[in-house]
Amino acid sequence: MFQSIRVNRFLLSFCVAAAVAAAAAGVCAGSSAVQTAANSHDEGVCLPVVMYHSVLKEKKRQGKYVIPPELFESDLRFLRDKGYRTVTVREVVDFVQNGTPLPEKPVMLTFDDGYYNNFLYAFPLAKQYGAKIVVAPVGYYTDLFTTGDADHASYSYLTWPEISNMMSSGLVEFQSHSYNLHTLGKRRGASRMRGESAGAYAAVLREDAGRMQDEMKEKTGYAPIAFVYPFGISSAGSDGILRQMGFQATFLCTEKLNFISRDPQCLYSLGRFLRPAGISSESYFKKIGLI
Repeated sequence: MFQSIRVNRFLLSFCVAAAVAAAAAGVCAGSSAVQTAANSHDEGVCLPVVMYHSVLKEKKRQGKYVIPPELFESDLRFLRDKGYRTVTVREVVDFVQNGTPLPEKPVMLTFDDGYYNNFLYAFPLAKQYGAKIVVAPVGYYTDLFTTGDADHASYSYLTWPEISNMMSSGLVEFQSHSYNLHTLGKRRGASRMRGESAGAYAAVLREDAGRMQDEMKEKTGYAPIAFVYPFGISSAGSDGILRQMGFQATFLCTEKLNFISRDPQCLYSLGRFLRPAGISSESYFKKIGLI
Protein backbone atom coordinates (compact mmCIF):
# COMPACT_ATOMS: atom_id res chain seq x y z
CA MET A 1 0.00 0.00 0.00
CA PHE A 2 1.11 3.49 -0.75
CA GLN A 3 2.09 5.57 2.22
CA SER A 4 2.03 9.34 1.93
CA ILE A 5 5.51 10.66 1.35
CA ARG A 6 6.09 13.91 3.14
CA VAL A 7 8.07 16.37 1.06
CA ASN A 8 11.28 17.60 2.60
CA ARG A 9 10.53 21.14 3.82
CA PHE A 10 13.54 22.59 2.08
CA LEU A 11 12.75 20.91 -1.22
CA LEU A 12 9.11 21.97 -1.13
CA SER A 13 9.96 25.60 -0.51
CA PHE A 14 12.68 25.36 -3.16
CA CYS A 15 10.25 23.89 -5.68
CA VAL A 16 7.62 26.54 -5.11
CA ALA A 17 10.11 29.41 -5.00
CA ALA A 18 11.84 28.28 -8.17
CA ALA A 19 8.56 27.90 -10.02
CA VAL A 20 7.43 31.34 -8.89
CA ALA A 21 10.73 32.92 -9.92
CA ALA A 22 10.70 31.22 -13.29
CA ALA A 23 7.13 32.23 -13.98
CA ALA A 24 7.88 35.82 -13.03
CA ALA A 25 10.82 35.82 -15.41
CA GLY A 26 8.70 34.36 -18.19
CA VAL A 27 11.01 31.36 -18.47
CA CYS A 28 8.46 28.63 -17.80
CA ALA A 29 4.85 28.01 -17.08
CA GLY A 30 5.40 27.62 -13.36
CA SER A 31 1.95 28.57 -12.06
CA SER A 32 0.56 25.04 -12.32
CA ALA A 33 3.58 23.63 -10.47
CA VAL A 34 3.09 26.18 -7.70
CA GLN A 35 -0.59 25.32 -7.40
CA THR A 36 0.13 21.60 -7.33
CA ALA A 37 2.78 22.02 -4.65
CA ALA A 38 0.53 24.25 -2.58
CA ASN A 39 -2.26 21.66 -2.67
CA SER A 40 -0.11 18.55 -2.11
CA HIS A 41 2.02 19.11 0.96
CA ASP A 42 1.83 15.48 2.07
CA GLU A 43 2.24 13.61 -1.21
CA GLY A 44 4.86 14.31 -3.80
CA VAL A 45 8.41 15.28 -4.40
CA CYS A 46 10.29 18.03 -6.21
CA LEU A 47 12.38 16.68 -9.06
CA PRO A 48 15.15 18.76 -10.63
CA VAL A 49 16.27 17.38 -14.00
CA VAL A 50 19.68 18.37 -15.39
CA MET A 51 20.20 18.30 -19.16
CA TYR A 52 23.62 17.39 -20.52
CA HIS A 53 24.62 16.83 -24.13
CA SER A 54 28.25 16.27 -25.12
CA VAL A 55 31.32 15.58 -22.96
CA LEU A 56 34.71 16.40 -24.48
CA LYS A 57 38.22 17.11 -23.24
CA GLU A 58 39.12 19.71 -25.89
CA LYS A 59 38.68 23.11 -24.29
CA LYS A 60 38.02 24.86 -27.61
CA ARG A 61 34.91 22.70 -28.11
CA GLN A 62 33.43 23.34 -24.68
CA GLY A 63 30.55 25.73 -24.26
CA LYS A 64 26.77 25.80 -23.94
CA TYR A 65 26.26 22.17 -24.96
CA VAL A 66 29.68 20.64 -24.30
CA ILE A 67 31.31 20.18 -20.90
CA PRO A 68 34.64 18.61 -19.90
CA PRO A 69 34.66 15.19 -18.18
CA GLU A 70 36.09 16.68 -15.00
CA LEU A 71 33.10 19.02 -14.70
CA PHE A 72 30.67 16.13 -14.96
CA GLU A 73 32.66 14.34 -12.28
CA SER A 74 32.52 17.46 -10.15
CA ASP A 75 28.73 17.54 -10.56
CA LEU A 76 28.41 13.91 -9.50
CA ARG A 77 30.61 14.45 -6.47
CA PHE A 78 28.78 17.65 -5.49
CA LEU A 79 25.32 16.07 -5.73
CA ARG A 80 26.45 13.04 -3.75
CA ASP A 81 27.98 15.17 -1.01
CA LYS A 82 24.82 17.29 -0.76
CA GLY A 83 22.66 14.24 -0.25
CA TYR A 84 21.05 14.04 -3.70
CA ARG A 85 20.40 10.66 -5.23
CA THR A 86 20.10 10.05 -8.96
CA VAL A 87 16.90 8.46 -10.28
CA THR A 88 15.63 7.09 -13.58
CA VAL A 89 12.39 7.75 -15.43
CA ARG A 90 11.20 4.26 -14.50
CA GLU A 91 11.65 5.02 -10.81
CA VAL A 92 9.72 8.28 -11.10
CA VAL A 93 6.91 6.57 -13.02
CA ASP A 94 6.78 3.84 -10.38
CA PHE A 95 6.43 6.52 -7.70
CA VAL A 96 3.49 8.10 -9.53
CA GLN A 97 1.73 4.89 -10.50
CA ASN A 98 2.49 2.60 -7.58
CA GLY A 99 3.70 4.79 -4.73
CA THR A 100 7.16 3.23 -4.81
CA PRO A 101 9.26 5.56 -2.63
CA LEU A 102 11.83 7.89 -4.14
CA PRO A 103 14.89 9.23 -2.32
CA GLU A 104 14.30 12.25 -0.13
CA LYS A 105 16.35 14.41 -2.51
CA PRO A 106 16.06 12.92 -6.01
CA VAL A 107 17.72 14.38 -9.08
CA MET A 108 17.66 13.15 -12.68
CA LEU A 109 20.65 13.49 -15.01
CA THR A 110 19.75 13.31 -18.70
CA PHE A 111 21.92 13.24 -21.83
CA ASP A 112 20.37 14.25 -25.15
CA ASP A 113 21.23 12.99 -28.65
CA GLY A 114 23.28 9.90 -27.78
CA TYR A 115 26.85 10.97 -28.49
CA TYR A 116 29.61 8.39 -28.38
CA ASN A 117 31.47 10.59 -25.91
CA ASN A 118 28.72 9.82 -23.38
CA PHE A 119 29.97 6.22 -23.50
CA LEU A 120 33.62 7.24 -23.52
CA TYR A 121 33.61 9.79 -20.70
CA ALA A 122 30.28 10.03 -18.84
CA PHE A 123 29.58 6.32 -18.51
CA PRO A 124 32.83 5.44 -16.67
CA LEU A 125 32.21 8.29 -14.25
CA ALA A 126 28.64 7.15 -13.65
CA LYS A 127 29.99 3.70 -12.78
CA GLN A 128 32.69 5.20 -10.55
CA TYR A 129 30.13 7.18 -8.54
CA GLY A 130 27.28 4.68 -8.76
CA ALA A 131 25.17 7.34 -10.44
CA LYS A 132 22.19 6.66 -12.69
CA ILE A 133 21.91 8.57 -15.96
CA VAL A 134 19.22 8.76 -18.64
CA VAL A 135 20.38 8.87 -22.27
CA ALA A 136 18.05 9.77 -25.15
CA PRO A 137 19.60 8.85 -28.52
CA VAL A 138 18.33 9.71 -32.01
CA GLY A 139 17.68 6.39 -33.72
CA TYR A 140 18.76 7.48 -37.20
CA TYR A 141 22.22 8.48 -35.97
CA THR A 142 22.61 5.27 -33.99
CA ASP A 143 21.80 3.27 -37.12
CA LEU A 144 24.19 5.38 -39.18
CA PHE A 145 27.20 5.08 -36.89
CA THR A 146 26.58 1.42 -36.11
CA THR A 147 27.37 0.75 -39.78
CA GLY A 148 30.69 2.64 -39.73
CA ASP A 149 32.84 5.60 -38.66
CA ALA A 150 32.06 4.87 -35.03
CA ASP A 151 33.89 5.80 -31.83
CA HIS A 152 35.13 9.30 -32.61
CA ALA A 153 34.71 11.39 -29.48
CA SER A 154 34.10 14.66 -31.31
CA TYR A 155 31.31 13.62 -33.67
CA SER A 156 30.25 9.96 -33.54
CA TYR A 157 27.03 8.75 -32.00
CA LEU A 158 26.41 5.66 -29.91
CA THR A 159 26.17 2.31 -31.67
CA TRP A 160 23.63 -0.35 -30.77
CA PRO A 161 26.28 -2.56 -29.09
CA GLU A 162 27.40 0.42 -26.98
CA ILE A 163 23.81 1.12 -25.97
CA SER A 164 23.40 -2.52 -24.92
CA ASN A 165 26.68 -2.35 -22.99
CA MET A 166 25.52 0.72 -21.08
CA MET A 167 22.11 -0.75 -20.37
CA SER A 168 23.63 -3.92 -18.94
CA SER A 169 25.34 -1.89 -16.22
CA GLY A 170 22.01 -1.15 -14.57
CA LEU A 171 23.03 2.51 -14.29
CA VAL A 172 22.01 3.82 -17.72
CA GLU A 173 18.40 4.08 -18.81
CA PHE A 174 17.55 4.83 -22.45
CA GLN A 175 14.61 6.88 -23.63
CA SER A 176 13.52 8.11 -27.07
CA HIS A 177 14.73 11.30 -28.75
CA SER A 178 12.80 10.36 -31.92
CA TYR A 179 13.99 8.24 -34.80
CA ASN A 180 14.72 11.10 -37.19
CA LEU A 181 12.96 14.28 -36.08
CA HIS A 182 16.07 15.95 -34.70
CA THR A 183 16.11 18.59 -37.46
CA LEU A 184 15.26 22.26 -37.82
CA GLY A 185 14.00 22.30 -41.39
CA LYS A 186 10.44 22.88 -42.52
CA ARG A 187 9.39 20.85 -39.51
CA ARG A 188 11.00 22.01 -36.29
CA GLY A 189 11.77 18.90 -34.30
CA ALA A 190 8.62 16.97 -33.43
CA SER A 191 6.35 19.98 -33.87
CA ARG A 192 3.32 20.34 -36.11
CA MET A 193 4.00 22.30 -39.29
CA ARG A 194 1.98 25.36 -40.21
CA GLY A 195 -1.06 24.30 -42.19
CA GLU A 196 -0.64 20.61 -41.35
CA SER A 197 -3.83 18.85 -40.33
CA ALA A 198 -4.08 17.31 -36.89
CA GLY A 199 -4.47 13.88 -38.46
CA ALA A 200 -1.43 14.23 -40.70
CA TYR A 201 0.69 15.48 -37.80
CA ALA A 202 -0.40 12.61 -35.57
CA ALA A 203 0.51 10.12 -38.31
CA VAL A 204 4.02 11.61 -38.68
CA LEU A 205 4.69 11.58 -34.94
CA ARG A 206 3.35 8.07 -34.51
CA GLU A 207 5.38 6.74 -37.43
CA ASP A 208 8.65 8.26 -36.25
CA ALA A 209 8.26 7.54 -32.54
CA GLY A 210 6.95 4.06 -33.35
CA ARG A 211 9.96 3.27 -35.50
CA MET A 212 12.30 4.20 -32.67
CA GLN A 213 10.31 2.01 -30.29
CA ASP A 214 10.52 -0.91 -32.68
CA GLU A 215 14.27 -0.52 -33.21
CA MET A 216 15.01 -0.21 -29.50
CA LYS A 217 12.94 -3.30 -28.81
CA GLU A 218 14.62 -5.23 -31.62
CA LYS A 219 18.18 -4.21 -30.74
CA THR A 220 17.99 -4.19 -26.93
CA GLY A 221 14.83 -6.01 -25.87
CA TYR A 222 13.62 -2.80 -24.24
CA ALA A 223 11.17 -0.11 -25.39
CA PRO A 224 11.49 3.43 -23.98
CA ILE A 225 8.74 4.76 -21.74
CA ALA A 226 9.56 8.46 -22.22
CA PHE A 227 9.88 10.75 -25.23
CA VAL A 228 12.42 13.58 -25.10
CA TYR A 229 11.32 16.26 -27.57
CA PRO A 230 14.09 17.20 -30.02
CA PHE A 231 15.14 20.79 -29.19
CA GLY A 232 12.38 20.70 -26.58
CA ILE A 233 9.83 21.66 -29.26
CA SER A 234 6.31 20.28 -28.99
CA SER A 235 2.88 21.30 -30.21
CA ALA A 236 -0.63 21.25 -28.82
CA GLY A 237 -1.65 17.62 -28.89
CA SER A 238 1.88 16.18 -28.93
CA ASP A 239 1.72 14.83 -25.39
CA GLY A 240 -1.71 13.34 -26.04
CA ILE A 241 -0.52 11.47 -29.13
CA LEU A 242 2.51 10.09 -27.34
CA ARG A 243 0.48 9.15 -24.31
CA GLN A 244 -1.90 7.17 -26.54
CA MET A 245 1.15 5.35 -27.92
CA GLY A 246 2.08 4.25 -24.41
CA PHE A 247 4.71 6.83 -23.49
CA GLN A 248 4.42 7.53 -19.79
CA ALA A 249 6.48 10.74 -19.68
CA THR A 250 7.76 13.50 -21.96
CA PHE A 251 10.58 16.01 -21.50
CA LEU A 252 11.05 19.56 -22.74
CA CYS A 253 14.05 21.90 -22.61
CA THR A 254 12.13 24.46 -20.57
CA GLU A 255 14.02 25.34 -17.40
CA LYS A 256 11.57 24.68 -14.60
CA LEU A 257 11.23 22.54 -11.49
CA ASN A 258 8.94 19.54 -11.56
CA PHE A 259 6.58 18.65 -8.76
CA ILE A 260 5.90 14.93 -9.02
CA SER A 261 2.60 13.85 -7.46
CA ARG A 262 0.34 10.79 -7.81
CA ASP A 263 -1.31 12.35 -10.88
CA PRO A 264 0.14 10.76 -14.06
CA GLN A 265 -0.35 14.05 -15.91
CA CYS A 266 2.56 15.52 -13.93
CA LEU A 267 4.93 13.30 -15.96
CA TYR A 268 4.28 15.10 -19.25
CA SER A 269 6.18 18.18 -20.47
CA LEU A 270 8.74 17.87 -17.68
CA GLY A 271 11.27 20.70 -17.41
CA ARG A 272 15.05 20.44 -17.41
CA PHE A 273 17.99 22.72 -16.61
CA LEU A 274 20.68 22.96 -19.29
CA ARG A 275 24.19 22.30 -17.96
CA PRO A 276 26.80 24.43 -19.80
CA ALA A 277 30.55 24.60 -19.34
CA GLY A 278 32.27 27.54 -17.69
CA ILE A 279 30.53 27.48 -14.31
CA SER A 280 31.51 25.47 -11.25
CA SER A 281 29.27 22.77 -9.83
CA GLU A 282 28.57 24.81 -6.71
CA SER A 283 27.70 27.94 -8.67
CA TYR A 284 25.58 26.06 -11.18
CA PHE A 285 23.53 24.13 -8.65
CA LYS A 286 23.10 27.25 -6.55
CA LYS A 287 21.89 29.07 -9.67
CA ILE A 288 19.18 26.50 -10.34
CA GLY A 289 18.21 26.38 -6.69
CA LEU A 290 19.59 23.11 -5.34
CA ILE A 291 21.53 24.88 -2.58
